[in-house]
Amino acid sequence: MMTETTMTVPVAGGSLDVRVAGHTGPTLVFVHYWGGSADTWNGVLGHLPPGRATVRFDQRGWGTAQALPGPYHLDQLADDLVRVVETCVSGPFVLVGHSMGGKASQLVAARRPAGLAGLVLVAPAPPQPPAMVTEEYRQGLSHAYDSPETVRHALDQVLTATPLSEAVRATAVRDSLAAGAEARREWPLRGIAQDITRAARDIEVPVMVLAAEKDVVEPPHVLRDHLLPHIPHATLTTVPDAGHLLPVEAPGAVATALGDFLNV
Repeated sequence: MMTETTMTVPVAGGSLDVRVAGHTGPTLVFVHYWGGSADTWNGVLGHLPPGRATVRFDQRGWGTAQALPGPYHLDQLADDLVRVVETCVSGPFVLVGHSMGGKASQLVAARRPAGLAGLVLVAPAPPQPPAMVTEEYRQGLSHAYDSPETVRHALDQVLTATPLSEAVRATAVRDSLAAGAEARREWPLRGIAQDITRAARDIEVPVMVLAAEKDVVEPPHVLRDHLLPHIPHATLTTVPDAGHLLPVEAPGAVATALGDFLNV
């Protein structure tokens, strides 16, 4: 993996520690899922060509940014992401957002920031919440990361379809527990149910959607029905056998897809 440097990015209420590497653009700006961290992308970065410019960070309320005050809603996450890009990227860039990070990335792409060259959505939360996102579902989801035991259950029974190495699994457990109560609840109780279809229609850059064949959180059919109608120029590719945690289950496939996207 490439040597990274850390940049301190001022944001509302404090700052974010952002890890920056490489020099060959466009810069890939990685945005993690609810329960993840910058380390969610370790495997993907390990498969990228040497020198590829990358940016990654822990989102507000998670990991090294756990102490940042709220609000933790999608608009604030999008504001933070814009500040990261403005501070850490000097040329064209591609947003790479996973799940919750994919929804925040859609909001940023809809703002059409200078330099945005593309958007890659990895098992993303769609702009239109599907019918399965009921109040009962959201209340249950809000307790998925209550303890190490509930996190392991979520990983094994919901989030993954393939076995993780012990090291990768331990990192995922650590990350899922590394949040304050308010940040941990915001996504399942509110963000996942937020309709951002109006914003999504303003996305103009090329968009690639990576779905996971065995994803039970955001299945391919949900993305076809609740994302593609609102971003009609997006292309959808399904990664076989993997579950919702595509960046850790199939990092090589994600890196290959990123390479194909950048070469289009």
